[in-house]
Amino acid sequence: MDKAVWDELVENIIEDFKNYSKESGERTIRNYMATLSRYKRLYFTWSLFSNHLLMHSSLPERDRELIILRIGWLCQAEYEWGQHVLRGKMIGLSEVEIERIKDGPNVEGWDFHDAVLIRAVDELYSDAIISDPTWNNLIKKYDTDQLMDLVFTVGQYNMVAMAFNTFGVQLDENIKGF
Repeated sequence: MDKAVWDELVENIIEDFKNYSKESGERTIRNYMATLSRYKRLYFTWSLFSNHLLMHSSLPERDRELIILRIGWLCQAEYEWGQHVLRGKMIGLSEVEIERIKDGPNVEGWDFHDAVLIRAVDELYSDAIISDPTWNNLIKKYDTDQLMDLVFTVGQYNMVAMAFNTFGVQLDENIKGF
């Protein structure tokens, strides 16, 4: 594909994110976009995958944000954490729930499903596999698409944490870090 076509595709992806961001009151290109769009082919193909997990996932929004916040915390990914604290609040997560994410699945206050979900993130992070007991609890509530979206969301945001932390992506003005 010719460079002009790639450039146009990347610009369209950025516009899609900008349009999506308008819903949350943000109207500028985020720092991660400015960083990643330096490698247009990678940014384009990564964005397709990322868009699915963020905007078209089969997971309930609340579950998705719990997952992203937990992996962000485990990876000490300040940009990811700050961005998804905002998103989490937009979809109804309380300050108490957001703070509790830091303490993991065994802390008092989680309902059974939330604890299982957070445990799944912890297991993927530490062992690169979800244990049979955790998986057996997840399949009580999730279908195949949701199970796959869960695993890929953890993997995607783990990878994003590595990239953003390594590339030194700075917090956007409206994002508060840890």
